[in-house]
Amino acid sequence: MSDALQKAFTLLLLIVLGLVLRSKFKNKQQTDGIKEMVLSVALPSTIFIALMKVTVDSKLIIVPALTLVFNFFMYFITPLALSFFGVEKDSPTGRTLVMLLPSLAPGLSCFPFIAEFLGQESVAMAAMGDVGNKFFVLIFLYVVALNMFLKNAKSEEANLSTKIKSLLLNLVKEPINIIIASALILLSLGVSFKSLPAIIADMFDKTSAMMTPLVLIFIGLAVQLKQRKKRLISSLLIFRAGVTMLFSAAVISVLGINDPTMVLLAVAIPLSSASFWPFAHISAFNLREENSGLPKERRTFDAELAVLVLAFSLPFSTLLILGILSAGTFFAHLPTLIITGLIFIGIGIVPNLIGKASVKFSKA
Repeated sequence: MSDALQKAFTLLLLIVLGLVLRSKFKNKQQTDGIKEMVLSVALPSTIFIALMKVTVDSKLIIVPALTLVFNFFMYFITPLALSFFGVEKDSPTGRTLVMLLPSLAPGLSCFPFIAEFLGQESVAMAAMGDVGNKFFVLIFLYVVALNMFLKNAKSEEANLSTKIKSLLLNLVKEPINIIIASALILLSLGVSFKSLPAIIADMFDKTSAMMTPLVLIFIGLAVQLKQRKKRLISSLLIFRAGVTMLFSAAVISVLGINDPTMVLLAVAIPLSSASFWPFAHISAFNLREENSGLPKERRTFDAELAVLVLAFSLPFSTLLILGILSAGTFFAHLPTLIITGLIFIGIGIVPNLIGKASVKFSKA
């Protein structure tokens, strides 16, 4: 078994482990404890390391720029797609999907296979691309989540000013925000991760290493497989993959990329699974509303749906990227990409069309 395939199965088995352990975590406070470990320890450490290790090569600035263009492209078309799928963009479901679908997690679902099939040089290029994605998921989507939260809070007439003051105070105390501010200050002073004292760097490395297993186990523990929105999520992820392939084809055509390795790299990175970081933003704001006693149906985001998206997106993207890269140069041709993208879009929208048709037929 190849290293990439082995890593893929390891990630999926961690989700399965979470499913197996569900009977041991019957108390919601126990699963919340794992989530708190992720949000307060593992994720801040991961973000700190990622920011402190960012080095932008001026010659390769186009790579993160293109990734960022993809992020914003998906961010702006997602509300249009949601309306087609019958999802109100200003609902908890719509806001959650707008946060998650444009995000990427190449480290979990893409980098191992790029290293296996395309080589270490391609991994370096992919890492450069992730710089743009990090800006999008860490900063832009956090601002978006805050804006959505404040807009939703305006619908609550009582104690609005108190809620906003409490939110701002909590934002200052949030471990993720503290660690981002600390990293930016250190970078502005010319301090990199390598220049940190060994004991500090080792502490961040050790705590960051917990993130992937804890996140995947938490997904297995928290995901509600009986939730009625499984078909919606599956259709949206397939539709997202189709649109992504057409976007990659357009970029390859406009830039005149001919090298098969670069073509496959341009295809694989945007197909990465949805990122955990938007879920971290969602969880932070959801916790504020939960502590204030706000009912689930009136909250800004649907945290359970976010977990379901992550649970479906990771194996879907992993298998899709693995299939494309293991097919050699088959997907390194524009006609193949365009046709495949259109097929995926069709597969994504057909169940929705059938559902609408069946409803009209039953009313007739």
